Amino acid sequence: MSRVISAQRVATLTGDFPRSPAYLGLAESLRVLIGDGRIGAGVRLPSERDLTGALDVSRTTVTRAYEVLRESGYAEARRGSGTFTTVPGGQRRSHDRALMPGTGGDDVIDLNCAAHSAPPGLVESYQRATEQLPAYLGGPGYFPLGVPALQARIAAAYDARGLPTVPEQVMVTAGALAAASIVAQAFTAPGERVVVESPTYPNVTQAIRHAGARLVPAAVDPDGWDLDALAATMRQTSPRLAYLIPDFQNPTGHLMSDAQREELGAALARSRTTVVADEAHQALALAPGLAAAMPRPMAAYADGAITIGSASKSYWGGLRLGWVRADLADMDRLIQARIGLDLGAPVFEQLVLADLMDRADEVLPVHRERLVVGRDTLVAALGEHLPAWRFRVPDGGLALWCELPEPLGTATTAEAERRGVVVAPGPVFAVEGGLDRYVRIPWTASPDDLVEAVRRLAAAWEHVSADAHRPASPRSGRGSTGRVMVA
Repeated sequence: MSRVISAQRVATLTGDFPRSPAYLGLAESLRVLIGDGRIGAGVRLPSERDLTGALDVSRTTVTRAYEVLRESGYAEARRGSGTFTTVPGGQRRSHDRALMPGTGGDDVIDLNCAAHSAPPGLVESYQRATEQLPAYLGGPGYFPLGVPALQARIAAAYDARGLPTVPEQVMVTAGALAAASIVAQAFTAPGERVVVESPTYPNVTQAIRHAGARLVPAAVDPDGWDLDALAATMRQTSPRLAYLIPDFQNPTGHLMSDAQREELGAALARSRTTVVADEAHQALALAPGLAAAMPRPMAAYADGAITIGSASKSYWGGLRLGWVRADLADMDRLIQARIGLDLGAPVFEQLVLADLMDRADEVLPVHRERLVVGRDTLVAALGEHLPAWRFRVPDGGLALWCELPEPLGTATTAEAERRGVVVAPGPVFAVEGGLDRYVRIPWTASPDDLVEAVRRLAAAWEHVSADAHRPASPRSGRGSTGRVMVA
């Protein structure tokens, strides 16, 4: 059955589109809506007559707007059925082959990456950044610490959260993973120990290992952090750093309270361990009222703390921007580590992010609303189709950490991939193996795709659990346990 969108809904989404000329303004507004997913691909658009009435424009305006959409690849006419949305290059245009497994076809639902499509308003930020760009073209374009305008906005955001920060304490990087790599290079030497949570974000552990450090796992339980055990681990191993995710921990979704952060800060001081707090998910508070009542940054409780931030989860992964916030005394050290990797992040994207941060109060609530819909859809689908799987519903973040009745996570995800849905099994997030009783499922796809993905996961689980002692077939290097990166 084809999905449809009503004329009134299109009128609401397009809003006060430019009307000089009206047909181009309408076409451009629809292109943006289709491109960022607010009107999905394969949706039947309203008839020209219905949309004419809803928008209070002439029939010619809608007819010409639809013609522009078809000519630009954002719509197609189906004889006897109407006009349907498409995207140039097909739906798989938005996935890189290094992140997508080798499964072919447009029917694959990729839940390996916990990242959403771009939020509304991104196109406008790119347009405004284009207007600002000429002012930077007279220089070399290298900003190892970042474009000053963006540094200032990031510093102001920390000030607003109760952590006094000056722009010179901020280094803008090509994503949070690049930030973690720079920190690891700057603050660890081969053989030094770094405490990391388990489960945790696997790409960062690879970056720390690449710097030559030795990983010391500290378990994060289904109910959260055991701070006494974490303090004991630091006391016994004398680590150089502790890499932690206190804000909607990836993959468990836990949020560390202010009281816990204060207790942890004291333990870090006693063990002389520097904490690296990854705040990639910090802006993704989904519980009512929580966005305005989030705990203060971990750096407010721990002297010398290093903070990693990211635009990928709160705005859009395509910006490829992150940052490091550290004490002024550590910035030269970070610069020396950074110039061995690159000389700065792209100027244009930094201008885009600066504009988005200026409009954060407008952009982020809409983004969070989309995530709430996805989370609630996923929770309901799992309750209906996989009632034996257990999970806690986090107050923010991007994914559910699901516990299976048996340790069949890897086998289930392998079977799910054969059925056209890609998710990451628990062992991907384990520092020293194990966790095969878990699967991470992001809620970042469209509601329809989430429901279909759960149906396929349920079929895969039924197939695997029916013969739990059957060895899992080799995966030939494909999928979430092979070369594919997990985001």
